[in-house]
Amino acid sequence: MRFIVAPLERFFLRWVPDAFVVAILLSLVTFGLAMGVQGYSVGDTITSWGDGFWNLLTFTNQITLTLLLGFALANTPAMRAGFAKCATFVNSPFAAYASACFITGVCALFSWGLSLIAAGIVPRYIGDSCRERGIKIHYPMLVASAFSGFAVWHQGLSSSIGLAIATPGHPLEDTIGLIPTSETIFTTWNIASALAVLCILPFAMAWIRPKDDDEIHELSPDHFPPETKAAGKPDITPADRLENSRIATFTLIGCGLVYIYVHFIQRGDGLTLNIFNFAFLIVGLLMAGSMKKYIDIILEGGRIAVPFLLQYPFYAGIAAVMQDSGLANLVIEGFVSVSSAATLPLFGFFSGGLVNLFIPSGGGQWAVQGPIMMGAAQELGADIPRVAMGVALGDQWTNLVHPLTLIPVTALARIQPKEIMSFCFMALIFTGIMFTIVLIPF
Repeated sequence: MRFIVAPLERFFLRWVPDAFVVAILLSLVTFGLAMGVQGYSVGDTITSWGDGFWNLLTFTNQITLTLLLGFALANTPAMRAGFAKCATFVNSPFAAYASACFITGVCALFSWGLSLIAAGIVPRYIGDSCRERGIKIHYPMLVASAFSGFAVWHQGLSSSIGLAIATPGHPLEDTIGLIPTSETIFTTWNIASALAVLCILPFAMAWIRPKDDDEIHELSPDHFPPETKAAGKPDITPADRLENSRIATFTLIGCGLVYIYVHFIQRGDGLTLNIFNFAFLIVGLLMAGSMKKYIDIILEGGRIAVPFLLQYPFYAGIAAVMQDSGLANLVIEGFVSVSSAATLPLFGFFSGGLVNLFIPSGGGQWAVQGPIMMGAAQELGADIPRVAMGVALGDQWTNLVHPLTLIPVTALARIQPKEIMSFCFMALIFTGIMFTIVLIPF
């Protein structure tokens, strides 16, 4: 397996730059194709790019908040205490790896941001608990197991694609209309496949664990330096009391819960990106306990969320150039020529996995690939929601071996991506087989 994975590691770590740089390079490649293949003029290309650059501002903010609010929830004292409590139930190496995968998989069904951050936090608690009780655990494998649970995030409540096409005003609304989550996330086939992965993948990851003592590298006691606390007790000002006021915090939470009730029960409205983020904001405040604690966590998560704000306008510009120059139609015709209405979801899966290697962001990828795949679906008369979910499954699939996706996890776990890549590649093979079976037309 190292023979297979090593070249992949070297390629990504040596040749794939920061995601922001990738967005710029893809923009330049799109310019070249528009001018070289379609004969689009330099002036028209730049004009299309500039006109479309800010087309996704609302979508950009929605997706960035999904990550930021998920990060905040994962780092609340209540969630961290919950992760620590789960770790105490682990009583064997097999249970350690399986539990790490299962916990983050459950988190992924609620929020991809929550799952991604939990994948870096959960191994620490399980590793510490196992070390204290003399259970030998290979820490890199433990981190990889936790990260592999992330593989079902697009099939859960925070699916960027599933929620985007259900949200009024989404970029493709004029083309495909609004597609409720009952036709994407909450379909029987999607729920069944997500639960199948969630139930089987933890056992698969535990099964491939290193078993020889010489191969096991445990989490050392000094792997995570102790947190330093400020000395002395600062003076409490009126501003401090307001920031930590439980009355103000819980009044706001109460108002938020009433609105969520109105949205889902009284109005009967469905799940969208906006109401999803709103609910996570309210739940995060509730679990943080005060406005001060919550804003401190949010500020810490800004380092992870801010890059998304820079990348998405470039993807909007790429989509505009492809549409205006005719490149999008050219690609659509290519898909139509090699697929049918029945096989297009499977083509969407594999193409989604490939595109994700260069655009490691579900929302950013959809901005570029969505118009193409939806156009092909309309041309062939394919099941549009199923094609969209095929792209989503491809995006979440190759995230398992993408270092840019691994960075938040490995940074929190204090480990190098190359240390866990081979184990993640095994998860890629397993989930790829399962997703392919789900999308094969029978």
